[in-house]
Amino acid sequence: MASVHKRQPTWLGKSLAGCILGLALAYILIAFFAWYGPGGIDARDKVQFNMWMIPILWLTIFSFTYLFNSAKQAWLILGGLNLILYGGFIIVRGGL
Repeated sequence: MASVHKRQPTWLGKSLAGCILGLALAYILIAFFAWYGPGGIDARDKVQFNMWMIPILWLTIFSFTYLFNSAKQAWLILGGLNLILYGGFIIVRGGL
């Protein structure tokens, strides 16, 4: 008899990870694009584009959080990505 994997009811933890860490991840990805994308930070009309891209990117990340096996995995991976990207951004910008 094949083993059946029961899905864990971790939707709340995954939803919170996607909501909080997903938004933070969307912000840092847009920050990299804003500073180092075409035209740099002072490009014309780039502010409006960046503003509209945040919810699109955030909701994409949010929807993919349900593909993690557990809420703990979602928090660890999204949190790790945030730490790496924010740390890299601070180092690249000369903050340390």
